[in-house]
Amino acid sequence: MNTGVKITAFAAALAATFGTAYGVGKGVGPVAEPEKAEHGEHAAPAPRETAADGHAGHGGEGAGAAEALPGGLQVSEAGYTLALDTPTPAPGRSTLSFSIKDTAGKKVTAFATEHGKELHFIVASRDLTTFRHLHPVKAPDGTWSVDADLPAAGGYKAFADFKPAAPGAQGVTLGADLAVPGAYAPKPLPPVAPTATVDGYQVRLGGTLDPGRAGELKLTVTKGGEPVTDLEPYLGAYGHLVALRDGDLAYLHVHPNEGGPGPDVSFTATAPSAGTYRLFLDFQHGGEVHTAAFTVTAGASDRAPVATPGATHGAAGHAHG
Repeated sequence: MNTGVKITAFAAALAATFGTAYGVGKGVGPVAEPEKAEHGEHAAPAPRETAADGHAGHGGEGAGAAEALPGGLQVSEAGYTLALDTPTPAPGRSTLSFSIKDTAGKKVTAFATEHGKELHFIVASRDLTTFRHLHPVKAPDGTWSVDADLPAAGGYKAFADFKPAAPGAQGVTLGADLAVPGAYAPKPLPPVAPTATVDGYQVRLGGTLDPGRAGELKLTVTKGGEPVTDLEPYLGAYGHLVALRDGDLAYLHVHPNEGGPGPDVSFTATAPSAGTYRLFLDFQHGGEVHTAAFTVTAGASDRAPVATPGATHGAAGHAHG
């Protein structure tokens, strides 16, 4: 047997600390199946501020967001728990199943619709080279399911971004660990660069991602050297952006400012801390959704952040459920 380390989904989460690198990522070894925690074993959530719209997982709330706990770091929060039925999916395409449970352990069935969906479900690998924005289907009993392609063994994190339909309910972003069994060979984080190429499109990133301060991120979409001026609405806007912090995969989910239909898509976002982030932009054109990925450093200098080249639809992808 390899002398590399064994990790589980929960060990991966423990190895990631606030604002530091994911230390296990440099090792190579098999991924074992984790023990599944019972609902009652979750620790009580820490207090967390929310945005003016009640959605703590979104960016653009201003400097106060830097003091709040970022989204996706807890499996239980505000009386809700993300319960995964399939924490150890097989490599490749498989069906993921989960539910949102309340404090009594009952599955939640009523959700408010936000950005065209009752729930946004994101799955990303711990090395941030695989990203899936999925659209699960909810059964009458509150069980959600969706097909997903997780191409390699290793640790992943699933995020559920939702707002319960209960009166006065706030938006919640929960995170839980997945482990795809097999020999784990993490990939290095792609370097920073000013553009990304995906499915024949070129996307340039400009602006700033600042810790504790709202800043504008502007993404410009071109194809064949020509600006794309007819982007199509996707989730009620002309683009959808998710940012994940390298290390603990803290989740920052932002939506665009007014504008469109291209070639520019503008977002306002606040980084919860200095550090390295991966940005994943979903945009729709020609009836297809494309995902461009970027590596950005926040807080290193006053320079505008830049993106990583070579983003492909296979590494950062979008799927329909």
